[in-house]
Amino acid sequence: MLEILTVETDSIAAELGVQPGDRLLSVNGEPVNDLLDFLLEEPTEALHLAIERADGELWDLDIEHDSDEPLGLGLPHPEPRQCGNNCIFCFVHQLPRGMRRTLYVKDEDYRFSYLYGAYVTLTNLTAADLRRILEKRLSPLYVSVHAADPVLRQRLLGQKAPDVMPLLRQLVEGGIELHTQVVVCPGINDGAQLERTCRELAALAPGVKSLAIVPVGLTGHRQRLPELRPQTCREAGELVEWVGARQAELLGQLGTRFVFAADELYLKAGTPFPELAAYEELAQIGNGIGLIPQFRAQAEEVLAAAVPLALPPVSLVTGVSAAADLRAFADRLAQKCRLDLRVHVVENRFFNGHVTVAGLLTGRDLLEQLAGESLGEVLLIPDVMLREGAELFLDDVSLAELAERLAVEVEVVAADPWGLWDMLDTLALERAMV
Repeated sequence: MLEILTVETDSIAAELGVQPGDRLLSVNGEPVNDLLDFLLEEPTEALHLAIERADGELWDLDIEHDSDEPLGLGLPHPEPRQCGNNCIFCFVHQLPRGMRRTLYVKDEDYRFSYLYGAYVTLTNLTAADLRRILEKRLSPLYVSVHAADPVLRQRLLGQKAPDVMPLLRQLVEGGIELHTQVVVCPGINDGAQLERTCRELAALAPGVKSLAIVPVGLTGHRQRLPELRPQTCREAGELVEWVGARQAELLGQLGTRFVFAADELYLKAGTPFPELAAYEELAQIGNGIGLIPQFRAQAEEVLAAAVPLALPPVSLVTGVSAAADLRAFADRLAQKCRLDLRVHVVENRFFNGHVTVAGLLTGRDLLEQLAGESLGEVLLIPDVMLREGAELFLDDVSLAELAERLAVEVEVVAADPWGLWDMLDTLALERAMV
């Protein structure tokens, strides 16, 4: 059973008289043990809810609704299961001290993989979990394979673990689709080992839908951790070339390119990106694969639609990785819209090492590096820099503090060309109405 925490105003549940404090026992005869159980049943057009009222009264509700219409119930979110791995490249182990406690929590939960696309190693999967995945058809799942060789995978995970390939085969045979990834550590799971991993995963297609090749991410805080190094420019180029060769083979064999390289590898190698269509369904875009080609395609759409705007000087902040593309787009947009649009590139000094993405910039770095800069009247912050659902950076600096200390209006903008254009258009309309 789950306690109902909130009921949305004017929702189906509110109209029926459901109240916070009531407890949801089952949906369509299926017990509700966690939020996932409810979310799996909610799209059913004919619903039967068993509810226990706060006073202990049992209540049965029969509901008919459109499959995409939520009932309006706010239920507790499950706490993530903890990860028992000790991966040699674990990002959590590379965090500096003094950050909020939740950032040091390592989660490993198949439910979050299904709900949000989080990558899991499946090392803590129980027999009951496996039954639930297969019975409830929790698909797709996102799996960190890292190596098909079981001994090498144990080395990478830092603990003993069963061979993952038979488990993946069982999931695929049970109708579960999988997206997979390999975090490539130079000299460890690349070369012949990467070739083997790709080959064995491709043999499970179409159940295994894709394989992401991701470079290892290293901060400047790796004291007392296994010695690792990032890819050199040459090695990044070799990986990109290898991916291209495998794609050509697999497209003919499977009808899909199957394996995709992270944008970071193309940037580091200085190699041109494939066309956006080569990323097919963009299934791995949340893994940093295809973001820049998509950004470039959307930039052309925005530039074709943009019109002049009456705005004071506006600044936009970004990280090193996206700087070249964002600057190129901002320059063209400024010319088309007759704007003073400034791009400020902030280095990640908080994490140091080789961290260059905007999503890991901290408020502290912004405060230090933007102080004294000519920011204009408005500073635009990409939403990827902030905690989900909160106006806080990773280091708990707030947007309000940033605005106060930099003496500038701060607005949050979606981190894509259309998001930037929509914000600029909104700001211009607001100022025209004053």
